[in-house]
Amino acid sequence: MKKMAFIIPPSVEILDLAGPVQVFTEAKFYGFEVELEFYSYQQDIVSTSGLALGRVANYKEASLKEGDYVFMPGMDFSYVDSFSFRAEREFFGWLRGCAENKVTICSICNGAFALGEAGLLKDTECTTHWRRIKELQSRFPTARVISDILFKKSNNVYTSAGISAGIDLSLAILEDLKGPLFTHKVARGLVVYHRRSGKHTQQSIYLDYRNHINPQVHEVQDYLIDNLSKDNDIETLASLVNMSARNLSRIFKEKTGSTILEYLTLLRLEYAKTMLNNPEYTIEYIASRCGFKTARQLQRILKK
Repeated sequence: MKKMAFIIPPSVEILDLAGPVQVFTEAKFYGFEVELEFYSYQQDIVSTSGLALGRVANYKEASLKEGDYVFMPGMDFSYVDSFSFRAEREFFGWLRGCAENKVTICSICNGAFALGEAGLLKDTECTTHWRRIKELQSRFPTARVISDILFKKSNNVYTSAGISAGIDLSLAILEDLKGPLFTHKVARGLVVYHRRSGKHTQQSIYLDYRNHINPQVHEVQDYLIDNLSKDNDIETLASLVNMSARNLSRIFKEKTGSTILEYLTLLRLEYAKTMLNNPEYTIEYIASRCGFKTARQLQRILKK
């Protein structure tokens, strides 16, 4: 049975750890046979939020084989930048040994610095949280650090951007192992309806236009996301929230900074890019699912 081993370092970022763990916990609910194991290299573990954790097995007790996975979540950067972190040479050597034995090594956020200390980023494309891109490149000059990307796979090393990007990374790994339909079930179970791929940037159409508290605009946005293939004329949208078409158009632009049509086009384009990851989908099928009138219309917008 495949194992997912999670390292819990001092000053761990809770969501960096909990997000990927929950993805595979949900996958187990749907029948994925996998063992989740937890290890550390220090006895006293307190998260960045101040939550203390009980005893966790030492990483030396792990028994991992080819095809298993190790996840290294992010930590408070003051710890990552400290001598005590860099002094964990034995642990970094263990990480390197795992990689040499064809265990896949995955980092979330600044967990990439542990991979760097283990020598796993040499001549390797990688990423981390956007705040730490420059530091990662500076500390490991032979690494090929990529900015503005959610995650990157290079051979058997995965690195991902900060916090919630660990969920995207874990879903991508799950898709490789169990296929898109199974992963879709898991994503919906997590209420993560729109997965992002490694090719997507650290910005998201699903988040960037939601920085407001107007419930009616949120309702329209939710409806558009779930009904991309429909006509979505302004009168229908306005009736959903008991507003006039003119008033909805005005308030939507005021709250999001975008017109409804602009927002809808961005949603359709984002979903099309996600569907293009599946080689079984034709461009005509993708266009119809995303609400474009023709495949040519979609191709023209993609070229822009």
